[in-house]
Amino acid sequence: MDLVAQFYKGGAFMWPILALLIVGVAYGIYKFIFLMQSSIDTKSFIIKVRNALDEGGAEAALKVCEDTKGPVASIFHAGISRVDKGIEAAEKAIVNAGSVEMAFLEKGMIVMSSIITIAPMIGFTGTVGGMISAFDAIAAANDINPGVVATGIGQALLTTVFGLVVAMVAQILYNFFTSRIDALIVDMEEASLVLIDDLVELKK
Repeated sequence: MDLVAQFYKGGAFMWPILALLIVGVAYGIYKFIFLMQSSIDTKSFIIKVRNALDEGGAEAALKVCEDTKGPVASIFHAGISRVDKGIEAAEKAIVNAGSVEMAFLEKGMIVMSSIITIAPMIGFTGTVGGMISAFDAIAAANDINPGVVATGIGQALLTTVFGLVVAMVAQILYNFFTSRIDALIVDMEEASLVLIDDLVELKK
């Protein structure tokens, strides 16, 4: 209740800050689920694909890829499906699929970076608005009294605090997602090299 009361004291600029917080949390939940679903045990997946290639050839390996979620499986599927065209065609398909999967992983990160930038700016705008209100109150009362300026200054400080808190939450989420995406990209690159080597051996 105390937090709600402070929120209302912050004035009109608190609402866009709250909207940014809701958008950031909603996107954060979505992105967290998406990245968790994109993560797989790459080593065990590579072993499954190798076994499928040895036992049933490209068709069996494609089935393993289709039954597995995540960018690594998509890259493997693209490469294996083009192996009959030659190693160069398979390698090109892997590179193209990797670029697409990277774009999917990074999709929407602009939301978090925008919140990190905009939330403090709205907070500082509210601060300026609060200070203007405080000076208007002084001018109207024709007296510098703490009670006269308290409301305006309180509004100024609250909008700044809430804006900075929202930006910090967004920054933490952004850093976490960036680290997870970087880890997935490294997995994709390492797995791609392994796949190309396996396809060369298969063609031999």
